[in-house]
Amino acid sequence: MITKYGAPSESLSQQDVDIPIPKDDEVLIKTKAASFNPIDYKILRGDLKMVMKLKFPSPIGFDVSGEVVEMGKDTDAFEKGEAVYSRISKMGAVAEYVTAKAENVAKKPSNINHRQAAGIPLAGLTAYQVLFDVAQLQHGEYVFIPAGSGGVGSLAIQLARRAGAYVATTTSSVNVDWVKTLGPNQVIDYTRDEYTILLKDYDVVFDTLGREHTMEAFKILKDGGRLVTIAGEIDNHTAKELGLNQIIRWFLSFKARKITRKARSKNIMYRYKLMAPNGDQLTEITRLVEEGHVSPVVDSVFPFDKAHEALQRLTEGRAKGKIIVSMEE
Repeated sequence: MITKYGAPSESLSQQDVDIPIPKDDEVLIKTKAASFNPIDYKILRGDLKMVMKLKFPSPIGFDVSGEVVEMGKDTDAFEKGEAVYSRISKMGAVAEYVTAKAENVAKKPSNINHRQAAGIPLAGLTAYQVLFDVAQLQHGEYVFIPAGSGGVGSLAIQLARRAGAYVATTTSSVNVDWVKTLGPNQVIDYTRDEYTILLKDYDVVFDTLGREHTMEAFKILKDGGRLVTIAGEIDNHTAKELGLNQIIRWFLSFKARKITRKARSKNIMYRYKLMAPNGDQLTEITRLVEEGHVSPVVDSVFPFDKAHEALQRLTEGRAKGKIIVSMEE
């Protein structure tokens, strides 16, 4: 549980709570493994207070893989004991039991274990929705996906290559050979080469890093290209979709003004994408995993009582793939 805003070592506490009771449209899952994502430490630090204010103590985590132990009366898509995974709609995945809306749950890929599966939902759905729902990536198009060794980047590369796109990515020297095994067409060692010089006239940039990297994307995009970010400034279109009030929207629009002006000058579509849970899309990802087109990447596994150490590792930014919290260790 999150007890206050701050660092993982001082703001997380293991607590006993009641086993949740599933609502009519929910399933109760006995957790086998969960995973952390950047949004977890951003929430913990208080970075998202403006759009997501916590009431302490608050649960944490969105990704879960486990077994169905109980179902709401309106739920018949799963059976007790069935292996499933989900990006749940509310925080609380790092717990022994968690409820999830049935529409956000999918059967776990049969060819991977729970620890591998727990690393897929949020990262996999983020990659899927950015590439295909927002960017509308097409066969033969050129897409740049930076940070190819990360949780989102490693899955996005595989999804984009499966769709027939030309994929370029970046990583550090130590990870170059490993990232090549994910199947990108071009891997750039950012410690040696400048990607903004090597890449030109790209159709899509999937900005996973934000900050100065968002503006650098304009250097490699062609006129009329698409820039979709999960780490940059929120655009007004997305702010409206989130139902934010006019004062917050004005503030966010002011923060994003440099980016949106640049996008208009080059006729580039700029969007901030906040992933939404989706069981149907997760089922499609399950199919791709079982057919061998997509493989999850696990950086490390921590036992439940070391969950704060798992989140701390994620904040350090050196993970290769996903960081997992296991209930079976």
